[in-house]
Amino acid sequence: MGSGVQEQRASLTQGEVLPLASSSQSEGMKQTRSVINSLFSGALAGAVAKTAVAPLDRTKIIFQGKLEAYRLIYRTYLKEGFFSLWRGNSATMVRVIPYAAIQFCAHEQYKGLLGGYYGFQGNALPPVPRLLAGSMAGTTAAMMTYPLDMVRARMAVTPKEMYSNILHVFVRISREEGMKTLYRGFTPTILGVTPYAGLSFFTYETLKKLHAEHSGRQQPYSYERLAFGACAGLIGQSASYPLDVVRRRMQTAGVTGHTYRTILGTMREIVSEEGVIRGLYKGLSMNWVKGPIAVGISFTTFDLTQILLKKLHQMGYTTP
Repeated sequence: MGSGVQEQRASLTQGEVLPLASSSQSEGMKQTRSVINSLFSGALAGAVAKTAVAPLDRTKIIFQGKLEAYRLIYRTYLKEGFFSLWRGNSATMVRVIPYAAIQFCAHEQYKGLLGGYYGFQGNALPPVPRLLAGSMAGTTAAMMTYPLDMVRARMAVTPKEMYSNILHVFVRISREEGMKTLYRGFTPTILGVTPYAGLSFFTYETLKKLHAEHSGRQQPYSYERLAFGACAGLIGQSASYPLDVVRRRMQTAGVTGHTYRTILGTMREIVSEEGVIRGLYKGLSMNWVKGPIAVGISFTTFDLTQILLKKLHQMGYTTP
């Protein structure tokens, strides 16, 4: 009798514990899959977007004016061929892929955390948390990948003979200028990426929310996503552009002969030598072409990849 009761209790205990363990394990696997999907979708989004605007990105480095930029692209095409317009894009991918992967993944995680805190889990966040999620995502990505951005900036303004590859840049900078140089321009980068990422994600998410409310469709068409992303890129880039100029100047100071040390000092020197518009906003018109295209493609690629991965999982083509 006592033995039977003990067995029954053991059976009940197992029956109560096992589903909880199974549920916890399932939730953990779901979270892991979500993170992996976000990382992959973000990496693909960054790669596709940056490759699409690579010719404009390359031209921007030696930009003088919109008309001259387009002439430069055309002359390069005639002289060196079509694929020469993408020269250096593989080096850009080394920075862009991890940056975009971390940024999009972090944004999804921050949305979930803030949604749980504000009680909006699974729904569109209120405006302030929506802005905060984007800002924190951009800051996280910038902090984790900054040395790669520094290296890319150096390679863009120096002759090929100076640095043979990305690893060579790291070695030479560390040996000749010190490890701290790899983080030169870090502060203006963070100050610039916070409003840029915040406004970009905020604008895109807000436009999708308004679209759903007015159209009754939860999922916008691809061309609508591109338009929302273009608006997001235009607003985000315009707001943070002067700090982007300061960041580049500080990053390349070691090879351009200048001694930019502080953000305000760099701004003052740029304004005194080149003026406000020609200095702090130099190249902005080119970015108004490049930026919206890149951001539109990036957001659209991320969303569509996420949707595709979810469908594949539902159909049983991916692991549970």
